Amino acid sequence: MFLTTRGLVLREAKYKETDKILTLLTETDGKLTVKARGVARARSKISAASQLLTFSDFTLFGSRGRWTINEAESVEQFRGLRGDIGLLAMGSYIAEVLESVSEEGVPEPEILQLGLNALYALASRNYSPKLVKAAFELRLMCLAGYRPELGECAGCGRVDMDSARLFPEHGELYCGGCRSVGGLAASRPVIDAMRYIVSADARRVFAFKLPPESLDELAAVTEAYMLYELDRSFGSLDYLKKLRIKP
Repeated sequence: MFLTTRGLVLREAKYKETDKILTLLTETDGKLTVKARGVARARSKISAASQLLTFSDFTLFGSRGRWTINEAESVEQFRGLRGDIGLLAMGSYIAEVLESVSEEGVPEPEILQLGLNALYALASRNYSPKLVKAAFELRLMCLAGYRPELGECAGCGRVDMDSARLFPEHGELYCGGCRSVGGLAASRPVIDAMRYIVSADARRVFAFKLPPESLDELAAVTEAYMLYELDRSFGSLDYLKKLRIKP
């Protein structure tokens, strides 16, 4: 049986001497685990298309979930990530998070598109990596079923808030008058940014600006919210923090 699809390489692991096991996030079949035979050989025709963080056209052969790459051709290699250790680390983090929220055989085209848009934004070097990371985390939580209620205070219904607190356990926002302790503190610029992220067109989700102090605050809120909802840690995030990536 043959399967033709496009997919992003999320993870690679060496297998035997010249083979690799790849984790793909595909357009048609969600997350797939595939074998890339001979990919480590110098003259491999599928080597470039099978690299980590490469979006490629794949022809797979197999059955019952056991797939082997028959043909592969790269569509986008995100070359802007390759020469910068910080951007490459950020891309690896995005890939690890995408893998964590995806299921084998379940297509999630919006999640894949968000991941691709985030990698494009990073590779273009036109956006702050910290901004891309924060917007990716919050928008991904919306797509994964953890969208927070940001429209108004969950206590009094107030919409116009100078400051508020987001409580991950409820996914609700409370103004300072209703709750002054607990949760994740958010100033007015951060509230506005989060509202934009959850409702913006998919192609415009990174098209906003914040001053450095507000961006730091947004980054802290979105990361904490995502880690709470997914209830797990990420090795790539730990590594990213060691690099001390600046906005």
